[in-house]
Amino acid sequence: MTAQFGAESTTDEVLDGVDLPGKRILVTGVSAGLGVETARVLAAHGATVVGTARDLTKARDALAKAKAEARTAGDVELVEMDLASLKSVRAAADRLVKDGKPFDIVIANAGVMATPKGTTADGFETQFGTNHLGHFVFVNRIATLLKTGSRVVMLSSSGHRYANVDLDDPGFERTEYAPFVAYGRSKTANILFAVEFDRRHKAQGIRATAVHPGGIRTELSRHMAPGELDALFEQLRQTQPDGSPPLKFKTVPQGAATSVWAGIVAPASAVGGLYCEDCHVAEVIDGPDASIVRGGVRPYALDADNAKALWAKSEAMVGESF
Repeated sequence: MTAQFGAESTTDEVLDGVDLPGKRILVTGVSAGLGVETARVLAAHGATVVGTARDLTKARDALAKAKAEARTAGDVELVEMDLASLKSVRAAADRLVKDGKPFDIVIANAGVMATPKGTTADGFETQFGTNHLGHFVFVNRIATLLKTGSRVVMLSSSGHRYANVDLDDPGFERTEYAPFVAYGRSKTANILFAVEFDRRHKAQGIRATAVHPGGIRTELSRHMAPGELDALFEQLRQTQPDGSPPLKFKTVPQGAATSVWAGIVAPASAVGGLYCEDCHVAEVIDGPDASIVRGGVRPYALDADNAKALWAKSEAMVGESF
């Protein structure tokens, strides 16, 4: 890598001088926030971008506004998909496979956070079902479209620190439901999926990685009570180690930067099977002080056996083997 990037780097800075004509990139969740910015900057640099969204009208409006504000060219082809419905996920994947056009990069960006207790159309806990199982089925179903040298980027979160996956009770049938514990389980699952997908496909030159975009004010926090996000940040500020740089919200272009860095700029061998944040590979953090360290990745999220077990459990839950 010829340039160094960090927490304040933006998508335009990360892709400065990078031309993407001939690249075909899929981004899930392009109706708001990080998905819109990711699709915009990729299209602006010449990539053919395919975006998925549950609400296509909302996605078209958001993308048109982003394009106009940034004064950039490039269009995004839209595919309807609701990650909370495996029927919708399978239909979207089947449409793409039938189309037969390969992808260079898949960025699994869509997701929900801290939702009230509920279930998806298929009866799965909302966050695990949407964030993990929806993407699990979708990415695996379009895996035949991935070129040699392609990458899969899973958007995870520092929220993975809230909880490891619970393969004995993924639906909170015996565990008291807590919104951020459920979110943590789903975000750990996103990392573990990248670990196992990478292991299964790297011999074919296809790599997978997981990223944490950072703390950003987007629609992702819509299920939180007013002021709850600010209170969470204040709590993190008070527990951060002495000498740490000030904790502050990222802008949307800063938040989307790690996705495009890991998918395009970083060497595939440097990020495959790993977890990235602030445009670098994160350090594994464990031990008694891990809870007050805001950066890094927990060991359970990169554990190969944990990843294999989650894969098997996920196949059993969705009734499909990959």
